[in-house]
Amino acid sequence: MQGRWLVGIGIVVAAVASLYFIIKLDLNHAVIALMALFALTNGSRAKSFKEQGMERESKWMRWMSIFFAVACILLFITNVIM
Repeated sequence: MQGRWLVGIGIVVAAVASLYFIIKLDLNHAVIALMALFALTNGSRAKSFKEQGMERESKWMRWMSIFFAVACILLFITNVIM
């Protein structure tokens, strides 16, 4: 139960951060926040699909979550370096 709460709080924080950066017109940080949001939501959906017995969809969402997480980390690193 606590895991779901933590993921939910992470999703809300990422959504608010992305909206904040979009309003500030800081699109570099907005894209990073959106990537984090996509990684968290896809991970949550993968877990939900697995609980419902949809193995193929769960596997697809898990790999999409991994892709967005790696992209988020790479964008964050390149943003810090530049």
